Amino acid sequence: MTRAQVEVLFRPFQLKNLQLKNRIVMAPMTRSFSPEGIPGENVAEYYRRRAEAGVGLIVSEGTVVDRPASRNDPGIPFFHGDAALAGWKKVVDSVHEAGGKMAPQIWHVGSVASPFTEWTPAASVESPSGLAAPGQPRGNAMSDADIADTIAAYGKAAADARRLGFDTVEIHGAHGYLIDQFFWAATNLRQDGYGGATIRERSRFAVEVVKAVRAAVGPDLPVILRLSQWKQQDYAARLAQTPDEMAQWLVPLVEAGADVLHCSQRRFWEAEFPQIDGDGGLNFAGWAKKLTGAATISVGSVGLSGDFLGTFGGERSTPAGLANLIERMERDEFDLIAVGRAILSDPQWVAKIREGDHQSLQDFDPAALGTLV
Repeated sequence: MTRAQVEVLFRPFQLKNLQLKNRIVMAPMTRSFSPEGIPGENVAEYYRRRAEAGVGLIVSEGTVVDRPASRNDPGIPFFHGDAALAGWKKVVDSVHEAGGKMAPQIWHVGSVASPFTEWTPAASVESPSGLAAPGQPRGNAMSDADIADTIAAYGKAAADARRLGFDTVEIHGAHGYLIDQFFWAATNLRQDGYGGATIRERSRFAVEVVKAVRAAVGPDLPVILRLSQWKQQDYAARLAQTPDEMAQWLVPLVEAGADVLHCSQRRFWEAEFPQIDGDGGLNFAGWAKKLTGAATISVGSVGLSGDFLGTFGGERSTPAGLANLIERMERDEFDLIAVGRAILSDPQWVAKIREGDHQSLQDFDPAALGTLV
C-alpha cells in the first residue's frame, strides 16, 4: 500500500490528557525477561526501539499486582516493590525520551498455569471458584478479604503508574485470567454478590477494580480495559451471545470509569455477530464502540498471515496486506489498532508501514519469543 493509503493510521488521537501521534498501539505481549520480577535495561531498550520507530502508544507486557500468586512465570515483571517500580521508571522514561507514550498493563493471572514453565508460586493460586478451567479445580476460591485486597492492589498499581509518569494504564480483563474468570459463568460458580446467573452480576468484581483504578489515577488519565470473548481455556467461549447481552456486560464497565475498551479477537476482521444483517460486519471493537460510546482498540492478527494461536504450534507467519484494516479505520469502526507479533519481531514495523517499505517487512518466527529484539 502507498503512503497515502495508510495515512488514516497516522491521524492523531486525543482522549483526556492522552495525545497520540497516530492510531497504532503496540499490543501487550508476555515476554518473561524480568528476573526476580524486575525489568532491566534490556527491557527498557526493547520498548525504546518501538517508540523510536513511531508507535503511537506502547502497552507493556502484563505486569502483576501485589498479590501472593498473581503471576505464573518467574520472569513476569512485578508492578509493585521498590526495585521493580524503579525498573519501570527507567522503561517509561526511555520511551518518553524517544517520543513515545506508554501504559503498563496491570494483571493477575488467577488460577491459570503457564504452558511454558512448570514453575509455580509459593502461595496457593486464587480464583473466583478455585477453578483453572471448567471442571478443573486448582487453588482456592477467593474469600471476601482476598477480593478486597486484590481490588486494592489494582488501585495501588494504578496510583504507582501515575506517579511514575505513565500516560495511561491498562487493566487486563481478558483471555481467561482472573478478571475474566469472574466474567465467565463456567469458572465463576460463586453464590455471593460476585457471582450470578447474568454477565452483569458476574461483572461486579471488574466494576470494582475499574472504580479503584479510576479513583487512583484521577479523572484525567485514561483507563483502558482489555477484554475478550475467547479464553485460552476455550477458544470458542463467548460471554455475550447477542448485542443486548454485550451491552449488559460492557456498559457498567464504562460507567465505572473505563475510557477505552481494548477488544481482543483472534482475527480482527471477523464479524462479532455474523447473524445480524445491516451492521456492516462490525467486529468486537466496533460493537463495543457502538453499544457504549467509549473509544475502542481492535486487535487480532494484524499485519500477518497466520492466527496468533498458531504461534504456539510453531507456525511462522508472513506479512499480510492492510486493506481491510484501512477500510475499517476510514469508517471509524474503532479508534485504535493494536499490533502484536509483527512489532515484536520487527521494531521498525510502524516506520516501514508509514514509508510504504513493504518489501523489508519481516516474517514472524516463533523463535522471536525467545529474544528481546
